[in-house]
Amino acid sequence: MSEHVRVSERLMLPWDPDVPIAGLALRRDEYPVHMCQDEASTVARLGAEIDGRRVALITDNQVATLHARRLADHLTELGLEVSMTSFPAGEANKSLDTAVELLNWLAATKLARRDVVLAVGGGVVIDTVGWVASVYMRGVPYINVPTTLLAHVDAALGGKVAVDHPSAKNLIGAFYQPKAVISNVGYLSTLCTRELRAGLAEAIKKGVIASPELFELIEQEHTNILAADPKVLAQLVRGSSAIKCHLIAKDPYEQDLRRPLNFGHTIGHAVETVSGYGPIHHGEAVAFGMACASRIAERRDVLTPALLRRIVGLLQECGLPTTLTELPVSLNPREVVAALGQIRKIRDGHLRFVLPVALGETIIANDITDEEIHLALSSPERLDG
Repeated sequence: MSEHVRVSERLMLPWDPDVPIAGLALRRDEYPVHMCQDEASTVARLGAEIDGRRVALITDNQVATLHARRLADHLTELGLEVSMTSFPAGEANKSLDTAVELLNWLAATKLARRDVVLAVGGGVVIDTVGWVASVYMRGVPYINVPTTLLAHVDAALGGKVAVDHPSAKNLIGAFYQPKAVISNVGYLSTLCTRELRAGLAEAIKKGVIASPELFELIEQEHTNILAADPKVLAQLVRGSSAIKCHLIAKDPYEQDLRRPLNFGHTIGHAVETVSGYGPIHHGEAVAFGMACASRIAERRDVLTPALLRRIVGLLQECGLPTTLTELPVSLNPREVVAALGQIRKIRDGHLRFVLPVALGETIIANDITDEEIHLALSSPERLDG
């Protein structure tokens, strides 16, 4: 059946050479974050969001075995056309090489511009697949199905997608919001304790910068969280997701460089770069970075010693590294500071540290010296004082 659409434009030409021509491109992205308890409700939510379009499901090899192949089968049973691929797990594979392989795979599928890419996995999968979706056909819709705690409370939300470069983490990236996020807390039952700890670091971060209530919940329930108690995990994921969505909405494209969500990430990213993207989990690096930033804040007299002990103490109670010796691999402080120098160059000569002042209050400082960083890296506080 043929379709005729009439389009009419009768524009006047701009004759004044002194008046610039305005180019305007406004965009507002809004997406639902669905909380689910089991796979049946996850499939139902996915079916509604996919709405009959083709699906290209991308995951890593580990999650393919645990969840993704079964999920693809369920979607096929709904009558959807599903293609699936996976790549090796781990931060070392969050790379441009992996992204190019995925783009070549997508080009060989039948995926059209309004079909859906499905990212099923942890932060590495979600960051990589989100960036691939942002550039394929100038952008195709994607849905995040997080399977790690870190992805549930952080990576799946906010549309910051990227792959790493040897010189800096997340150097090649974009802002590209998902079509939806489907958070199935039931998937967290398959995680090891180390993965739960790494995800908990990002939740603690949100408690420090924006929610005393969340921080206190983690103080009271961290043992149950690390035991994968589904009721407490549901509370944690819902609260953390709401906080991140609220903070992201203020500045989704990071026009303002003063970003509390970067708490712990300045040093954390340098640690990941120096260690070669792999042996130290992202959440572990962020936990160490939060401890260092808190020490700097305390030495600048903007954070009380009591609150420093409370923040660092909670990280330690959760089994997260707060000193160089607690990291999974040995690092030279000078190499970490050198990596920060590379980040400073990328950021036009400035390093912005998020320093906690109180629970729910931070300051952003761009005058932190290398001496302060060295001291924070090498001279931990005494928690018994």
